[in-house]
Amino acid sequence: MIEEMKLRNLSDHTQKCYIHAVANFAEHFGKAPDLLGPAQVRTYFLYLLQERHVSPNTVAAIYWALRFFYQHVLGKKGFLDEVGRPKEVENLPVVLNRAEAKQFFAAITNLKHRAMLMVAYDAGLRAAEIARLRIEDIDSERMLIRVQQGKGRKDRSVKLSAALLEVLRAYWRACKPKEWLFPGRTADKPISSGSIANLCRQIRQRAGLRKAVSPHVLRHSFATELLDAGVDIRRIQILLGHRSLKTTARYTHVSEESLRGTPSPLEMMESEPKDEEEGDVA
Repeated sequence: MIEEMKLRNLSDHTQKCYIHAVANFAEHFGKAPDLLGPAQVRTYFLYLLQERHVSPNTVAAIYWALRFFYQHVLGKKGFLDEVGRPKEVENLPVVLNRAEAKQFFAAITNLKHRAMLMVAYDAGLRAAEIARLRIEDIDSERMLIRVQQGKGRKDRSVKLSAALLEVLRAYWRACKPKEWLFPGRTADKPISSGSIANLCRQIRQRAGLRKAVSPHVLRHSFATELLDAGVDIRRIQILLGHRSLKTTARYTHVSEESLRGTPSPLEMMESEPKDEEEGDVA
């Protein structure tokens, strides 16, 4: 299965999730997965939803992992077509307003932590993309950040603001990273995306924010800030590295400017000139 995923250039994260999903499925029945079929998959999904209370989105992700295994590893195309797949729930992204963002960053005292999370907020990078940044990816002459092999194995460039560059330069002068911009416990390996997520949770508690804060929430906040500033949604799509414009369009539902600019039928009705009373001379 790992060989098939590598041949199709699936990301390391996707490979881990798929292997984990198939292994858990096999362990639940105590049998090798090639000895299980659609009936067991259906029973397993019902168990996850009804007894474990796993979210429909997570079960849908497990479906795609099992579908990959049966279709590409065992060569059984259409094997799971008869199995019902939970409809994924489209949740609106959580975003921080400017006051909340200031409160969050004010709680950061470590220069490296500040630089990492400001990259998420000011450039819209995912946690895994931040973790893989190298020193040479910061192009101060062209004021760009090169994102190599982002989600979907795609390269892209995003804008490097003067404010973010100043933060990164202060961090570099203090810490002198060699290869990876944000190294982990040892200088030869990058920090993990999980560590960045844990860091967000710790700072959120320190800042006293009620909203859950993750690297993706900072990325969502970046997108809505651009949308509120009038940046074209297709340009935001390119900056975020979204394959589909539909994914980017979710931010219109949480943009303050988009909501504020929506006309009110009641106000429009009240602003209409009243009809002249019958008998009045025009």
